[in-house]
Amino acid sequence: MSQRIEAPVVTVLVRYCEIGLKSAPVRKRFEARLKENVLTMLAYDRVEALVSQAGARMYLETEDPEGAVRAVTRVFGIASVSVAEHSSSAMEDICATAESYSRGRLPDGSSFAVRARREGSHPYTSTDVGREAGSAIYEANKNRGIKVDLTRPEKEFYVEVRDSGAFIFDTYINGPGGLPLGTQGKVVADTRDDRGLLSAWLMMKRGCKALVTEDSDLLRNYDPGLRVADMSEAERRDEVMGIVLGSSVADDISFSAECRIPVYFPTIGMDDTEVSARMVSVTEGKF
Repeated sequence: MSQRIEAPVVTVLVRYCEIGLKSAPVRKRFEARLKENVLTMLAYDRVEALVSQAGARMYLETEDPEGAVRAVTRVFGIASVSVAEHSSSAMEDICATAESYSRGRLPDGSSFAVRARREGSHPYTSTDVGREAGSAIYEANKNRGIKVDLTRPEKEFYVEVRDSGAFIFDTYINGPGGLPLGTQGKVVADTRDDRGLLSAWLMMKRGCKALVTEDSDLLRNYDPGLRVADMSEAERRDEVMGIVLGSSVADDISFSAECRIPVYFPTIGMDDTEVSARMVSVTEGKF
């Protein structure tokens, strides 16, 4: 009888952006919605993860870090994520973890630097962390001709110390940014073409739930609960705060003055080339 090989549990460090600028009550509400949206996206992608939140960070403990990254980088409000090695905040543990993490990640003869940041109360500074972790990495790899270069290193390692824990990683993966979906009300979006799809996506990035005129796999990728609605419903539904149209400066938008609710034109200042480029970014998830 074969035994299932358990995959190691890995930490995915999740950062968010604009939420940190809000007042305490608003921030608390937005953080709760962000966590809810992360859990929804993980479930949609069938990725199992234990999600916790502290300070301005979210932590995902998972056996499927690639799947977790793929899911959370489609959640509005997420600035960036990193797959990290976790250690205690004791300096010796940080150095041991940094040394282990560096093995196999530095080509022979390459240069590196350690960038450290710290939040909380510790008996050392961020500079101390960078120096000590860098020394540990150098000693573990010096027989391969590596060198330290703090100005233009070929490889960068990052150490983030937060309260009782530390995280070591080498990559920032960008998320879409913006505000958590569902924090800014609902809009009805005309999604008949790429300009309309991008307009809807941009409003979703600002926290709006978009009711779309045509179903879209692209938008559903960012909102598993995407709903289709007729444009005529916009002014009949009390919860709809506006209409979103994919219009350009060449279009006649005089009709919008007759609407009882606001009409938004997120792409009106973009030419077709910019719209196409932004659509590629949204489709590929490269922000």
